[in-house]
Amino acid sequence: MRILRINTRTQEYAFEELGEYAGLGGRAFTSRVINKEVPADCHALSAENKLVFASGVLACTNAANSGRLSVGAKSPLTGGIKESNSGGQFANQMGKMDLQAIIFEDKPEDDTEFVNIFISKDEVTFSSAADLVGMKNYPAQEKLQEKFGEKAVTCICGPAGEHCMQAATIQFSDPEGLPTRSAGRGGMGAVLGSKKIKSVILDPAVKGKVVMGDVEGFKAARKEWTDILRSHPVTSEGLPAFGTAILVNIVNEAGALPTKNFRDGRFENAEKISGETLADTITKRDGKVSHGCHTGCIIQCSQVYNDKNGKMLTTGFEYETIWGFGAHLLIDDLDLIATMDRTCDEIGMDTIEMASSLAMAMEGGLIAWGDGPAALEYLQKVGTGDPVGRILGNGAGFTAAAFGVDRIPTVKNQSMPAYDPRAVKGVGVTYATTPMGADHTAGYGVCQNVLKCGGDVDGHAKDGNIEVSKNLQIATAAVDSLGLCLFVAFAVLDDERGVPCMAKLVSGLLGEEYSVDDVVNLGVGALQDELDFNRRAGFTDKDDQLPRWFTEEALPPHNVKWDFTTEELQDAKV
Repeated sequence: MRILRINTRTQEYAFEELGEYAGLGGRAFTSRVINKEVPADCHALSAENKLVFASGVLACTNAANSGRLSVGAKSPLTGGIKESNSGGQFANQMGKMDLQAIIFEDKPEDDTEFVNIFISKDEVTFSSAADLVGMKNYPAQEKLQEKFGEKAVTCICGPAGEHCMQAATIQFSDPEGLPTRSAGRGGMGAVLGSKKIKSVILDPAVKGKVVMGDVEGFKAARKEWTDILRSHPVTSEGLPAFGTAILVNIVNEAGALPTKNFRDGRFENAEKISGETLADTITKRDGKVSHGCHTGCIIQCSQVYNDKNGKMLTTGFEYETIWGFGAHLLIDDLDLIATMDRTCDEIGMDTIEMASSLAMAMEGGLIAWGDGPAALEYLQKVGTGDPVGRILGNGAGFTAAAFGVDRIPTVKNQSMPAYDPRAVKGVGVTYATTPMGADHTAGYGVCQNVLKCGGDVDGHAKDGNIEVSKNLQIATAAVDSLGLCLFVAFAVLDDERGVPCMAKLVSGLLGEEYSVDDVVNLGVGALQDELDFNRRAGFTDKDDQLPRWFTEEALPPHNVKWDFTTEELQDAKV
């Protein structure tokens, strides 16, 4: 496997051996490069920042659910290190091209036009993207397919990224060739836009195959791995049937669904936006209830949601998005929420951050609570140059400052996702202590606090939740580094074969012993790089805490508060 370095100013490039980065993949790779090669005190949109695409260690294989990509940089949103994880076809195609990582360096002059970067087996070609600038992602993808072929594997910088908005995503093409899979959090699209890259295209004609070190050993591990995922009720039944939106009713019943900007733990109209209603609507409109975000996915938690006329409206309609544009804003119209999701895919925006930006606009009086049409109207202004759109596109913290709001649900300036930390304290510890800013995927304590996967830890109490979060943060960093879907964790936590089988998959790939300790150390190493970078960027222990109002306001219906001290929370860090 190789590294491809591309200088975005000179348009020079070089293929390199892995060297000191050998053995790393995904998040472990991106975080090591950013920590080692990017000045921690640099401006995130400057030439000193680098943008790294790294496929997971197993993404070059056909192991189930192994096609995830890590995108890393210094975040323009948090000011710290960031890894944003995406599905789509990009990671797997990188494996076919013998690429472990692509590193985008430097920055063109301000008057330089945007470019398309086409990567083939041993060559990189730059071309003008002038005809795509300002274009939404779906039509832009169609133009890229016209030029580079229908099967071209792509990533796109949307209009929000072109404007370097702090909530901008990078959109990757899915198995159907649509730009629906997001490296969503932390403003990675702004970094791509700052380097004047409109799109990156991987040559679909390259069909290389990875050479297995132990073919039979890998095949045996792959079969066991598939059995593990197909034997667990969440990964084999719940997620395929209802998608991640199955959580709407579950989290609402647990009193942990943040409603009206974290004022309540229950939304009275939750059933209207639930996974059950979603699946029923999809079925009636001849959509797809089960759908994979990348080739090789057997969990199939994505879906294709059609509008009332049976035309595809959005895909990858996730729980966090439905919550964010739903309960968070007091909106209960599923079609309108789906349109907002589509809008974010088209413009290239993080749905979680944009939902909180809209919540800040509602707090500030710009939009009335529950006014879905007005929320959509303002959302569509992002990426257009409209002044209000520019405010919203820079995230909840920026929007709150613009409208004089002090009730801001962020940690390290990144918006909290769809679980109230007072009622799901394992996730709250993760929000506070992960180097990523508020991020549920960094240590998904919902497993033990609500779903009771991998143990039963009371989400209302302090006991056990620091340990739960710490262990999950290590495990998640390892999963991200291997290129596995985070949702494999549901099965792995309840099956003693899980982590040893992950190690056996890597052993089969490498042809040498790879132990459970090696898997754990991959996660630990990633976290250590991230914490080191953030310390050098100026973060201190005091940044590892939730906003003060979580400690002052009791959350209905269980009337629980956030009660961890900053000193206690340090035990959650490696």
